[in-house]
Amino acid sequence: MSVYDRLFPPRKYCLPSGETVEEKRSRMPLILLVIVLITALSVHITGFNFGVLLENGSRFFDILKAMVPPNTGYLSKIWQPLLDTIKMSLLGSFVGAVLAIPFAVLAASNIVTNRALVFLVRLFLSLVRTLPTLVCALIATYIFGLGTMAGTCAIAVFTFAYVGKQLFEIIETVDMGPFEAMEALGATRLQAFVTAVFPQVLPTYLSVSLFCLEGNVRYASILGYVGAGGLGLIMNEKIGWREYDSLGMILVVLFVTVVVIEWVSHAIRKRLT
Repeated sequence: MSVYDRLFPPRKYCLPSGETVEEKRSRMPLILLVIVLITALSVHITGFNFGVLLENGSRFFDILKAMVPPNTGYLSKIWQPLLDTIKMSLLGSFVGAVLAIPFAVLAASNIVTNRALVFLVRLFLSLVRTLPTLVCALIATYIFGLGTMAGTCAIAVFTFAYVGKQLFEIIETVDMGPFEAMEALGATRLQAFVTAVFPQVLPTYLSVSLFCLEGNVRYASILGYVGAGGLGLIMNEKIGWREYDSLGMILVVLFVTVVVIEWVSHAIRKRLT
C-alpha cells in the first residue's frame, strides 16, 4: 500500500446484497498538496517577503488618501489629453479591426484549403499577440516620434492580433452550407465568403471589436509612459511630482469616461446579439 493510500484510505460501503463497494478516491488532497509545495517554492525563488508586505502595504492607502479630495482646478488641463486618448482608442481599434478581416479569412481552415498558408498566417497572428502594447508603443515612438501617432499604432497592432484570432475561430464555426451552395452556382470563394459567411459572423465580429475598444480606452491611458501621448503623459508627470490630488482628478475623469464608453458599447453589443 502506498503512502497516499495509508494517509487517505478509500471508503468502503456494504450493499444490501452483501457486496462491498469501494468509493473512488478523490485526488483533491494530493492536488492541494502539490499547490502548497509549488507556492512555497515560488515564494522561495522570488524572495517574496510577507513581513515587508504587512509592514509597508499600508503606504498604498496613503497614496489613495492623498488623492482625496481631487484637485478640481486641474480639470481644465485634462480635457485635451482625454480627447487624445479617446481618439487613439477609436482610430486604433477601427484600423486594427479592419486589417484583421483578411488575415482572419486566410487563417480559417474551412475557407482556405492551403494548410501551409493557414499555418503561416496563424503563426503570424500568434507572434503579433505576444508583443505587449507598451512595447509596440515604444517601438512606434522610435519610428513616428513622440505623440498620439505612436499610441494609435500600438493600439491598432493589439486590436489586429486580438480580433484576428477571435474572428478566424468564429469563421470556422459557421454553417458552410450556404458557402458551398454559392460555389456550386459558380461564385468564387471570395464572393461566396462575402455573401454567405460574412453575414453570419458580422454581429459577433462587431461585438468583439466593441469589446476590444472598451479595453483599448484603458490601455491608451497608460501609453503616455513611453511618450505615446494621452492621459498617461500627464499621469506620469503628476506621479513624478507627487501631485496626487491632481492624479486623483485624472483618475476620476478616466473612470467616468471608461464607464460611459462601456455602457454605450454594451448597449450596442446587446442590440447586435
